[in-house]
Amino acid sequence: MASRLTRRDFLKLAALLPLTQLRWPLLVGEPRGLAQNASAPNVLFLVFDTLTAHDVSLYGYHRETTPNLARFAERATVFHNHRAGANFTSPGTATLLTGTYPWTHRAMQLQGLTESQFVNKNIFALFGQHGYFQTAYTHNPLAMGLLLEFRESLDAFIPARELTLLDEQFSDLLLMNDWNNSYDVEWQYVRGGLGQYPPGSLFLSWLHRLVRLWDKRKVTQALGDQFPLGIPNNNSSFFILEEAIDWIQTQLVTLPQPFLAYVHLLPPHGPYAPRKDFVGLFSDDFRPGVPTADTKPNHPLVGGGVSPSQLVKNRRDYDEFLAYTDSEFGRLLDYMEQNGVLDNTIVVFTSDHGESFERGVLGHLTPILYETLLRVPLLISRPGQQTREDIFTPTSNVDILPTLLHLTGQPIPDWVEGQVLPPFGEADEARAVFAVEAKSNPKLAPLTRRATITMVKEDVKLIHYIGYPNLGPAYELYNLAEDPEELNNLYTSDKSLAAAMQDELQEKLNQVNLPYQRN
Repeated sequence: MASRLTRRDFLKLAALLPLTQLRWPLLVGEPRGLAQNASAPNVLFLVFDTLTAHDVSLYGYHRETTPNLARFAERATVFHNHRAGANFTSPGTATLLTGTYPWTHRAMQLQGLTESQFVNKNIFALFGQHGYFQTAYTHNPLAMGLLLEFRESLDAFIPARELTLLDEQFSDLLLMNDWNNSYDVEWQYVRGGLGQYPPGSLFLSWLHRLVRLWDKRKVTQALGDQFPLGIPNNNSSFFILEEAIDWIQTQLVTLPQPFLAYVHLLPPHGPYAPRKDFVGLFSDDFRPGVPTADTKPNHPLVGGGVSPSQLVKNRRDYDEFLAYTDSEFGRLLDYMEQNGVLDNTIVVFTSDHGESFERGVLGHLTPILYETLLRVPLLISRPGQQTREDIFTPTSNVDILPTLLHLTGQPIPDWVEGQVLPPFGEADEARAVFAVEAKSNPKLAPLTRRATITMVKEDVKLIHYIGYPNLGPAYELYNLAEDPEELNNLYTSDKSLAAAMQDELQEKLNQVNLPYQRN
């Protein structure tokens, strides 16, 4: 592999950036001081956005996408049957931060925020009560909305633009305290949303596009040779992962201790733009899945979808972007090992949701909830851990918050819906874990209007489609141990199992819908 970006590259780029680029203050409150227990471990919570476990070589994927994650696994607890709480950023991230499912925290829409009670019911509020110095950063604007919602519990909040090469967003500079609304106005009226509709302001849109073209040209001139498929971006900002990794390294040895650092990086989220030494890394004919991903039938809710050949190409691009991401994680791992960070720090590696390259679905903004979208990596390394542990019990991102509380000696509040993960707590082999897709359902209403719910219990998975009158069967049932590709729907053939699973899920739905039922 070619060497990473040099200092000269950064200086070359810096000369092209506008002198008027604004910086926010890093501190949003007074540090609360150190914990009384000087031996309390630090916590580094790493979230790599849109990382599906299906494409991770650590979990058996045929392309060698994550050799550095495999190296980290040799000193960590590896969870093989782990799922996100949702299939896109807002609900998936809120689940990580609150230890509750989307039907409880209610950050279910694309730019969703939690119910007001969770301003004081989240990982930062809880760790702040025990003297942890807390910092948070994300490339992702949707995750940034949630961090801003919880910012009063943070000692240091780092805005996304602090680690970007070029940031074109402006609404947050005007209305930071109303982030989601201001971001939505800018997105719809200036940028034209996701491209489905013309922007509300055509004049501002054309002006914005001219400025964007000019600024993007400057960035491309500086780093285009390093990133031939485009500079990594989130549609409003351009960044490189190297700069974020450098920043994390600095934080790990300079933050007051004990600290909780939540870092949510965008790669391998699209657009897939690996560094040049990873482009073409997987130029092969490999088509994962049985049958292959490009021959799985499209779901009725998908329609025509993306062509099979395009899905194969995009998956290869994603795998190369993932390999680049893993390489930079490997550089962070080297730093932590060489500087003794792992001796006194709990490190969590996971994702907010997965990514799909099958059944006509490219990406994750979809009503379907198959395993490519829900199953994500989870590795937890305890201070000084030197041996690998493997856990195959079904687990969920809802479990990470109570587990971190347990590992740091803090009480677990009764509103948390997750459990302490095995082997740190006793495994409940018979419990169910859930995921929710409800971006079309009103925030404060029962889950009745175009929602998808999954329940996994042991090796059995039930998918329930709610409010889709033309769909036909509202349920799918799979035995994941025998049918990991979810091809053989058992809902009509195994009626007793289907009825038992359906009754349990319906009982849960009745419970979570009750507070939102009209009298």
